[in-house]
Amino acid sequence: MRALLLAAGMGTRLRPITNAIPKCLVPIHGRPLLDYWLELLFDDNAIERILVNTHYLSNKVDSFVANSRHRDRIDLIYEPSLLGTGGTMVANREYFSDNALLVAHADNLTDFDVKAFMQAHEMRPQGCVMTMLAFRTDDPRSCGVLELDRRNVLQAFYEKVAEPPTNLANAAVYIVEPEVIAFMASLGKDFIDLSTEVIPHFIGRIFVFETSGYHRDIGSVESLARANLEFSPKN
Repeated sequence: MRALLLAAGMGTRLRPITNAIPKCLVPIHGRPLLDYWLELLFDDNAIERILVNTHYLSNKVDSFVANSRHRDRIDLIYEPSLLGTGGTMVANREYFSDNALLVAHADNLTDFDVKAFMQAHEMRPQGCVMTMLAFRTDDPRSCGVLELDRRNVLQAFYEKVAEPPTNLANAAVYIVEPEVIAFMASLGKDFIDLSTEVIPHFIGRIFVFETSGYHRDIGSVESLARANLEFSPKN
């Protein structure tokens, strides 16, 4: 399986840190966030190749990848204009050759079990075309939270609501089947937001796999500080 790591974001809530460094290279315990992702996905050869999209300070991401020990298994694609999660998948659909793909936002810090996640997708309930990673959040109002049925299939999705009904949140890591990308392509748009335009369309057809590991959105200076305090690197 191939993977798409979304690393093009501007990181506006992390300024002034991101004035000179892209969000995906913000250091945690002195190590760039993107490096954690590469180690996680390439561990035990879980993922064959990774496509990384870039935009803001792309030259710094290019330089980091060029010096990575995984550089021969990484491909880079520059986006002159941001396309959104769905738009990037559609624009690069040939890269995945009509196979299932893993998609992740590289501005999260996580240590989920990649192989268990992939196995869960293989064993997903009939009719499901996507598997979503989920985690228990300490701030559900800042997340997209989920309601599931007894099979752990998504039944309702609430994006950053004032009174969230649960603390089970979307971790912004997915495995999607070609049918999902075909639907997005049918929208005929360049920019496609997964949370508002795609997930609602597939309610009842998304399997949810909950991680018991660490997961935090590194979207603000406060969350970055908490990650440096909480997270214990395995290596």
